[in-house]
Amino acid sequence: MSFKLTEEQFMIQSMVRELAREEFAPRAMELDRTKTFPKDNLNKLAELGLMGMMVPPEYGGSGADTVSYVLALAEVAYACASTAVVMSVHNSIVCESLLHYGSDKQKERFLKRLAAGEIIGAFALTEPNAGSDPSRQTTKAVRDGNSYVLNGTKRFTTTGKNAGLIIVTAKTDEGKAHRGISAFLVQRGTPGLKTGPLEDKMGLRASDTCDLILEDCRIPTDHRLGNEGDGFLIAMTGLDCGRIGIAAQSVGVAQAALDAAVRYVQEREQFGQKIAKFQGIRWIIADMATEIEAARQLLLSAAQMKDAGENYTAQASMAKLYGSEMVNRVTAQALQLHGGYGFTKEYAVERYYRDARVFTIYEGTSEIQRIVISNHILKDKRSL
Repeated sequence: MSFKLTEEQFMIQSMVRELAREEFAPRAMELDRTKTFPKDNLNKLAELGLMGMMVPPEYGGSGADTVSYVLALAEVAYACASTAVVMSVHNSIVCESLLHYGSDKQKERFLKRLAAGEIIGAFALTEPNAGSDPSRQTTKAVRDGNSYVLNGTKRFTTTGKNAGLIIVTAKTDEGKAHRGISAFLVQRGTPGLKTGPLEDKMGLRASDTCDLILEDCRIPTDHRLGNEGDGFLIAMTGLDCGRIGIAAQSVGVAQAALDAAVRYVQEREQFGQKIAKFQGIRWIIADMATEIEAARQLLLSAAQMKDAGENYTAQASMAKLYGSEMVNRVTAQALQLHGGYGFTKEYAVERYYRDARVFTIYEGTSEIQRIVISNHILKDKRSL
């Protein structure tokens, strides 16, 4: 399948590429070193309508298609992966979940502000003992008149400290396993919502990750997202789009690593010539480029299927699985080509290597993606 970008898609890609490489990339190393949340970057994305890319114009969004979104996200990740992960969760999961499951009142109140970048969205599903198996979560939501009272702890919440709105999942019926999970819109500043210490992470250090502690956190019933028991469905639907987002981040970081490696091998001299002249080096570059292109095609295929209204769950998992494992291989090779210099913080490739490592873990590990893909194949004979 061949993908030819439309004029609008190409324009969006070019616009974001210019912004990210001129304004985000020069500051990325410092933001990583100081663990500074990229608020200025996010404000600039919001000014261009990139914090509500797939949100319809009636709710203040850009109304762009998913292909345009992943092209933009890959360009942001190329320059600053920490900014990209915030943009991804905000667009892929929070805005999309509100768009598809929110009431008219919720969309007016929250989706417009999210699309404008006035507030940042976060998604709280994972718990200390419920990672790959979210049905084991223990956070509870008990109905009390016109409110729900939430108690529990959420772990590894991206943008947990800086988010203005958080989608929180909680058990409303212990006897129904995953069908007893509901989703709630929790605003920053709600009494009973506390933020744990920031995680000291290996990569994506400019994006904040923390625990959320809910202690008798009272949420109005009209802040429940969807119906009671819809929480697991909302989470899984959101993660489908989120996994496309991670595939886009993977392509962006891998392309940055390849470009850095190409520049280095064309400058570095050993044995009387540029190391780019050596066949072994050239073959490594060829393999890196081929893997990136394969991941890009999987990404665009999944995005196009979503835009066509088709079931894209398996394609999203394939794009995420291959892309996230690809970027780990590519960044490792890029660092290897830099030799000892790649092991120092003087070169950006060291940051690419660290940032890429989590891509096979969050929003569904590689192992979970293989379960999703194999389930799809074994249930659908036409896929064989």
